Amino acid sequence: MYRTVRAVLTLVTVFGVALGAASLNDEYDSDKRLHPRLPDENLKKLPSSKNAEQEQTIEYWRNQAKATVEKLVEKKENTNIAKNVIMFLGDGMSISTVGMARVYAGGEEIPLSFEKFPYVGMSKTYCVNYQVADSACTATAYLTGVKGNYETIGVNAHVSVRDCEAARNRSTHTSSIGQWAMDAGKDAGIVTTTRVTHASPSGMYAHIAFRDWEDDYWVRQDGCDADRVDDIAEQLVYGETAPRLRVILGGGRREFMDRDIHEDYETKQGGYRSDGRHLINEWLRNGPVGENRTFVWKRSDLMAVDPHRTDRLLGMFEPSHCVYNLDRVHKNLVEEPTLSEMVDKATDILSTNPEGFFLFVEGGRIDHGHHDNQARYAIDETVEFAKAIELARKKYSEEDTLIVVTSDHSHSVSFAGYPNRGNDIFGTAGTGKDGIPYMTISYANGLGFNKHVDPVKGTRANVREMPDASEDNFKFPAMLPVELETHGGEDVAVYASGPWSHLFTGSYEQNVIPHMMAYASCIGNGLKACKN
Repeated sequence: MYRTVRAVLTLVTVFGVALGAASLNDEYDSDKRLHPRLPDENLKKLPSSKNAEQEQTIEYWRNQAKATVEKLVEKKENTNIAKNVIMFLGDGMSISTVGMARVYAGGEEIPLSFEKFPYVGMSKTYCVNYQVADSACTATAYLTGVKGNYETIGVNAHVSVRDCEAARNRSTHTSSIGQWAMDAGKDAGIVTTTRVTHASPSGMYAHIAFRDWEDDYWVRQDGCDADRVDDIAEQLVYGETAPRLRVILGGGRREFMDRDIHEDYETKQGGYRSDGRHLINEWLRNGPVGENRTFVWKRSDLMAVDPHRTDRLLGMFEPSHCVYNLDRVHKNLVEEPTLSEMVDKATDILSTNPEGFFLFVEGGRIDHGHHDNQARYAIDETVEFAKAIELARKKYSEEDTLIVVTSDHSHSVSFAGYPNRGNDIFGTAGTGKDGIPYMTISYANGLGFNKHVDPVKGTRANVREMPDASEDNFKFPAMLPVELETHGGEDVAVYASGPWSHLFTGSYEQNVIPHMMAYASCIGNGLKACKN
């Protein structure tokens, strides 16, 4: 009996030790899966940066941290009144997009121009009725200070999308910070790489129940009376706010001309309107007697504009959106201005007002590149956006000019894997369990799904065997197919520099942004930094 019990206890002990060992091994294997071992040759490589040798030392990182802490300690709050305010909006510029653009522009450790700004906060982007926002409800939030419904612009949440009559009720209309600035005696303007009637820029001046009603044709297509519902292009010419704007630069000529009667300046094709009107000519005639209104449609004419002899400037450089910067460069489109050139000319004109100005600048095609899973376009547009911000910050003093940089919403793009330091951001980051390489950049959804599936085998396609993988318009992989990649719902960053920029720290609702800008510049009907 004793021997039997002892044998059982021995077996239990051995089995327990074995179980414990197995448990430990399982835990160890699990940890290995979480943190995979990279190839030894990768681990031996020096980082690809100008500080490669120093980065291997303890002193380098301690000195870098010390310099950062000293800079933070020395930072002083600027409580001057902001004579000028420039708001830069990177449409769809998620935090991951900023990180990828940094790598693309110069390296992981080299910040983009606006990342050097002293204050950073986080903005919550949801619409009143949607968790994940679009560019219409967000424009209403960050330009008018009121959140609205998905796809509606310049109206409160009592207005439902495509409601023909609701937005005609003026009590639903919100007013933009551009209007607040002009009411205070300042000038205001818009610069965008999208159509000037697109969702983001129209947040400055339009009040409408559907963002796609850029011209009368689409108002009619949705069953509304175009004689009662003023489309966005018409509001740009005859609305309450837009006719007072000093500068409007972007794309979108097609929304202002009839499809059967008028020809475009460059393409000689018809516009999109169906009412026989040429609203660009109407805009030129709409000013008071003696006012010098100028319209330009190519870069050479824009560069020739004299800021001191131009009362109002309207520039539209494409029938639809401005071209991607990569297409401008690689196709040698010499009459397409850069975003920086448009910002430079706009600020030259606005600066002639001694009271100051408010300027809204949108890098709008970041969003379009992501929607098509074309990450090269999106990331290059982000770098161009950063260049325009750098120009503005160097042009105006932090003492009297507040610059705020943010995004309207995120995207489903991710920046992942285990690529080496200095690896091509558009390259591969590793190999999947199927033995096929995967890319550093991928999307949760979009038509890139179809491109990266082998139609014969039904497995993932090998990107290294794709002849167009280095093309500007290459579609990056997506997890599931949808016609257009979707926005993301996470918060976006807000960067600020200049008077009262310290207000833009922390986490806040997106609609607070214009109220903080108004506070800093003493405009609008809300709180103001000035006592009088």
